Amino acid sequence: MPDANVGGKDRLLRAVLAVVSTVVAVQALRGGRRKLGAIAGLAALGAGFNAVTSFCGLNALLGVETTGD
Repeated sequence: MPDANVGGKDRLLRAVLAVVSTVVAVQALRGGRRKLGAIAGLAALGAGFNAVTSFCGLNALLGVETTGD
């Protein structure tokens, strides 16, 4: 597994973003807005993955590390 590069406040923010995106996705899908639901669902998956694994591929590419927060 790659080294952690997401931590502290950044990790908490991504977890909150995942929850909010999930709520938006569910509401959009219930309202028949499939495109918005799919986009919000993908955002929720990405942010949730980052929060749980403490790893972000984009951070790794850019050389950003927030584990010292």
